[in-house]
Amino acid sequence: MRITADRLRIVAENQIVAEHARCYGRDQLICDPWHYLPVLEKKPGALRHGAPFQQWDLPTPIRIVRDRILKQDKGDRAFVELLLMARALGDVGLETLEVACDLTLQTGIIATAIVMNEMRRLNEVARPKTLRSITQAPILQIEPKADCSRYDSLRRMRYDH
Repeated sequence: MRITADRLRIVAENQIVAEHARCYGRDQLICDPWHYLPVLEKKPGALRHGAPFQQWDLPTPIRIVRDRILKQDKGDRAFVELLLMARALGDVGLETLEVACDLTLQTGIIATAIVMNEMRRLNEVARPKTLRSITQAPILQIEPKADCSRYDSLRRMRYDH
């Protein structure tokens, strides 16, 4: 453990495993809800009643989407999926979730699938389009002829399918 005046860091093999703001008061419970996501995977109901999630200070768009999704059938599990996806994105996960929730609120239809789709679109790597150079364009061996009688003869043929 590495303790400074304002931070508490837990280090293993020279890598920071956890970092928290230091608290000097007595009988205070300080929880980082992101550390409890593995619990939510197994028990999504803890999202409503778990101590780490009771006073979770989420950005406004995420809080509004959370409240609406929790009212839906199996909403606990659905919102946990959003949190897991945000965690998988790493450092930009919370910001991406916030922007995705804001975009979803603008559409007026609040659903987990829509928020996930927005998150995927926000993190999609732009792939450059492959362009053919002029030298790679196909070269015609036989020039087309403007022969209308050929097309008239094709129209007269009867095709049985």
